[in-house]
Amino acid sequence: MSLDAIFTRLNPGIAWILRSPLHFVLSPALMLITVTGRHSGRCYTIPVGYQRDGNGLVVMVSYARRKQWWRNYREPGPVGLRLRGRELQGRATVVPPGSEAFRRHAEASFRRMPWLGSQFGIDTRRGAGLTEAQVVHLGEEGAIVEIELDGA
Repeated sequence: MSLDAIFTRLNPGIAWILRSPLHFVLSPALMLITVTGRHSGRCYTIPVGYQRDGNGLVVMVSYARRKQWWRNYREPGPVGLRLRGRELQGRATVVPPGSEAFRRHAEASFRRMPWLGSQFGIDTRRGAGLTEAQVVHLGEEGAIVEIELDGA
């Protein structure tokens, strides 16, 4: 069973912790994101991993082909967040695969968390940048979403 499948099964428990006074246990790496489907209008909240990037946030979406939420942000759109125990609003946008921002976010993420590469089928060695083939693979198998926080 993949790490992604394990987290999917644990999502209700993770969400409960992130909404509770115990959120500090998971808040440094996980937050809740509330997405409203552009076509369905359905609102749903899921836990996602995140990283700070200046005044914004970056979410690396592994197994992106199997997930739908990030597709709502191919065009910039509003997003609700529960980040470190606080309810926030922001604007999310999918970073185009192959762009300089895509490579920059991916390399920064893998430098901070070298183990993350295995979620995307990429061998990341500390200190080494991504090869062109790895960037292409990442663009096919994953997605990167930037979130600009309101009032930041």
